[in-house]
Amino acid sequence: MDRELNHINIIPLVDVMLVLLVIVLTTATFITTGQIPVNLAKAETAGDRQDAPLIITVTEEGGLLVNDQSATGEQLEATLVAYPRESLVLVRADRITRLERFISVVDRVRGLGFHQVSLEVIRM
Repeated sequence: MDRELNHINIIPLVDVMLVLLVIVLTTATFITTGQIPVNLAKAETAGDRQDAPLIITVTEEGGLLVNDQSATGEQLEATLVAYPRESLVLVRADRITRLERFISVVDRVRGLGFHQVSLEVIRM
């Protein structure tokens, strides 16, 4: 059985690629819908804050999302007017976002009277 290999058998390659595609699509679905269950740690000194924070997302392209709803600069201010000034505002910024864009969003929020403005980061 000493014959030359002059072609590639692509059937196993296609099988492997299809399995990888299924894994990627399944994982991406869980990530985008946020349905991955997480068992969070508990602390005795945690705050008893019942209200949810107002989440402002600054995308890589500089776009804005307020509580996962697309918004422009004018819509941002109009949306924030409806919230009490004591509300916690959480700003999520893509790591590639220009610092100028992030600072302008935080300045607008603080200019409307919100004092509890935080930047959301992940721990490495």
